[in-house]
Amino acid sequence: MRGIIGIIVLIQGALGALGRTFTEGTGWGILPHWYDLPTLAYVGMAAAGLLLVVWEEADKKRKKRVTPGA
Repeated sequence: MRGIIGIIVLIQGALGALGRTFTEGTGWGILPHWYDLPTLAYVGMAAAGLLLVVWEEADKKRKKRVTPGA
């Protein structure tokens, strides 16, 4: 579940940051319709989303590595 949430947060953060950087100050995605966040907040959201995805993938690998009965 963390992975799915992480992907959504990563996409929204990246779209917001890219939109505010390369357009006339309006972010892309759904969040700019509700909140007026600075570009750095969108970058932080993208980083947090990436962290959640990496965390989920590390947990999957760790669970796969553990052998039953060990």
